[in-house]
Amino acid sequence: MIFKNSSNLKFESIQTMPEKTLFTADYEIHASVKMLYPYIQSASGLGDWFADNVRISPEKVFTFEWDSEQHKATQVAHRVNHYSKFEFLPETEQDKEDPSYFELRLEVNELTQTTFLKVFDYSDIEDKEEVQDLWDGLIENLRKVVGG
Repeated sequence: MIFKNSSNLKFESIQTMPEKTLFTADYEIHASVKMLYPYIQSASGLGDWFADNVRISPEKVFTFEWDSEQHKATQVAHRVNHYSKFEFLPETEQDKEDPSYFELRLEVNELTQTTFLKVFDYSDIEDKEEVQDLWDGLIENLRKVVGG
């Protein structure tokens, strides 16, 4: 939007959207990859720890519900017993160009045989501590569910 004043100067009003950031973290989980994979890939598994409720439509659209708010995503990539990536459906014009996503990747340290869940969360949440606390709580939920 451009405004003109009486002296013919132009002022542009630019609405800036918050930039998205990538949060990454590694969490040690005392469970096998085969046991963990359903919890990072399926609606029922994700519903056990990740969201208050998770449903999948016949069109393969996942609906994640947190505090009565629904967010829809599609699973854009996965590899059995390795990783799963979900991309949120756009809610704004910026989301169409730069969609939010999260990826959950299972890795095993070959030397120690320790299983790690690597989290990638690309979103517009600006407070890094808030994102860290969110994922710490979610992973604690997962550990309780799998006993690890």
